[in-house]
Amino acid sequence: MASSLTNSHASSQYGANPVKKGEVRYNEMGSEVVEGYTCKPKDYDPERPIMHYKTLLLLCDDERCGKAGKIDKASHLREILKEMGLNKGKNRIKISRTGCYGACRFRQVCQVTENTQANGNPKNNAIWLRHTHNFTDEQWRELFRMLSEDKVLLEELDEKYFIPMKVYE
Repeated sequence: MASSLTNSHASSQYGANPVKKGEVRYNEMGSEVVEGYTCKPKDYDPERPIMHYKTLLLLCDDERCGKAGKIDKASHLREILKEMGLNKGKNRIKISRTGCYGACRFRQVCQVTENTQANGNPKNNAIWLRHTHNFTDEQWRELFRMLSEDKVLLEELDEKYFIPMKVYE
């Protein structure tokens, strides 16, 4: 279990390289990082707010979906967000790994969740994307750009990218 925690936030500039003994490192929120971790703050402040995000992408990283892309997709996408300047600020896009959604036939799935209590676009909330393991870096950049500019994904992308939803009785 400890090894998965060590690299749980491999999006830092250090990737999956945790803090070594005697090394001092700070995470993106300015907190000193605990030895053996990549971003866990050394000093716990229960009242410190979390970092704002406009859009949260929940990327399935369970057994089937995680193997579909053959790379650590979440960390790779975080690096792209940093290059684009979308890892901080009012248009921040956050990538989180999830377990199985039960939609393996559409692997690797990604749910778009907008922070509608702040500046998220409600028209993009609860949209599911399919086969994202096949997306090129340029397709991800275009998706990130659309989300940051409040474009409505259902109007901008071909329907082949979306997972249909149905209520079963």
